[in-house]
Amino acid sequence: MSPLDVSVRVLEQFDGLVSVQRLRRIAEHTLAAGLAGNEARLSVVVADDEVVRDLNKRYRGLDENTDVLSFSFTRPGEYYGESGPLPLGDEESAFVLPPGEEDSLGEVIISYPQAQRQADQSGHQVEEEMVLLLAHGILHLLGHDHAEPEEEAAMKALEDEVLAKVREDD
Repeated sequence: MSPLDVSVRVLEQFDGLVSVQRLRRIAEHTLAAGLAGNEARLSVVVADDEVVRDLNKRYRGLDENTDVLSFSFTRPGEYYGESGPLPLGDEESAFVLPPGEEDSLGEVIISYPQAQRQADQSGHQVEEEMVLLLAHGILHLLGHDHAEPEEEAAMKALEDEVLAKVREDD
């Protein structure tokens, strides 16, 4: 495995709206800020609302749109749906890894339409929202969370560090 291996896939309808190279740079900055170590592998998918909502429903039990989902291949996750954790062993909801994915941190899936809506509401460019969402998703893969105020502050500081590094590169 190369030191940093970031695979980026953008759904066809968003081609030209998202720079694959920029997403890779954001991922590299986030991995460095989040103390991933010298080697890390992950994949990033830029999808539409339908894909992200379906995954949110299937794996978190929440039938609603969301901006970013992180699926860790190395850390157990929690479900925040109203019905509680999905039953273990439920083949319909099981997250099955492709062969050879054991050494990957996981996958971050971003809803481009939701990122666009949030950028419009916040008064900044969608590119900046994508930086924040990707950094946020990767930090979750690295074990960071925001359930408690001190965790949220630490995670926000790392997100700000990534945003500053990306601005330096631009």
